[in-house]
Amino acid sequence: MRILALLLTAATLLAAPKTFTGVITDDMCKMGHTAMNMGPDPECVRKCVREMGSKYALYDGKKVYKLSDQKLPEPFAGKKVVVRGTLYEKTGIIKVDSIEAAK
Repeated sequence: MRILALLLTAATLLAAPKTFTGVITDDMCKMGHTAMNMGPDPECVRKCVREMGSKYALYDGKKVYKLSDQKLPEPFAGKKVVVRGTLYEKTGIIKVDSIEAAK
């Protein structure tokens, strides 16, 4: 019983929500929106998602993480944010609990 309790506790800690800070972008362009010649980054990000089939993502300066929620990121396109959620390492997807502007 004690081993089972320890394993359940460890699994819960691994899946606990965390905070991730970065810029809302899209998974196609990542951070290279200037090459698209579509204007400012927020406009390009939204256009890539709406018209090109791209998905909203978070770029933390090193890696791009896809976001599970595709409605919450829209008002933050091209802006620095704090995302609270759970990262699924195998897929690179953050299950989004909340998004707010970074201070």
